Amino acid sequence: MSDDDRVTGGMSATTARAIESSIITLCIATLVFIFQPFSKWLSGLGMGLVVFAGLAFNLVPLCEPGRPVRDLLRVALIIAIIFVVVFGLAVTSAWLYGEYLKATR
Repeated sequence: MSDDDRVTGGMSATTARAIESSIITLCIATLVFIFQPFSKWLSGLGMGLVVFAGLAFNLVPLCEPGRPVRDLLRVALIIAIIFVVVFGLAVTSAWLYGEYLKATR
């Protein structure tokens, strides 16, 4: 590693660049999966991954040399918790709407 890649107390420039590139590559792959015309399975996979990639894209601004990895992991955990809460609310509201429709028949 060169002296430019070493930053005391946080991610190196190489690590930050690798994480950022991985997230962007995931986003691009997701779009390719969705819009490819050959496989319904890949399209379905892309549609599922688009939510994950969109949430992961929120981590890109934190991919800076010198920023502790702990900050990145903490924000990823917060995003995951928010996703689980919103998913739970969505499933619960769909279930309640189904119960409402059954009751009104």
